[in-house]
Amino acid sequence: MSNEAVQPYQRIVQDVRDKIRTGRLTAGTKLPSTRELADEYDVAPGTVQRALAELRTAGLIYSHQGRGSFVTETASESIQDATARALAELQDQVQSLAARLDRIEKGCDD
Repeated sequence: MSNEAVQPYQRIVQDVRDKIRTGRLTAGTKLPSTRELADEYDVAPGTVQRALAELRTAGLIYSHQGRGSFVTETASESIQDATARALAELQDQVQSLAARLDRIEKGCDD
């Protein structure tokens, strides 16, 4: 998917996820303010709020009114678990496709 096809809030979500995954954002780290993120990504504050809401729903950050948003203790583990699940799904799909290909090739050899 090209960058143009990604909604602005999704770009922020993905960037924060990547920073957590690579260790640039660790548990307890305070995220920049909504205004700072809006300036950084050249988006409206509402777009940043939508991204933060999605990150909260995913359990990657928590917010305190007046204090800001912070990376959760389990954020890194959540991302690793999601990555492991995605890899397992891909492995299952590859195995299924390989089995189908074997059946097709055997049918052509008859």
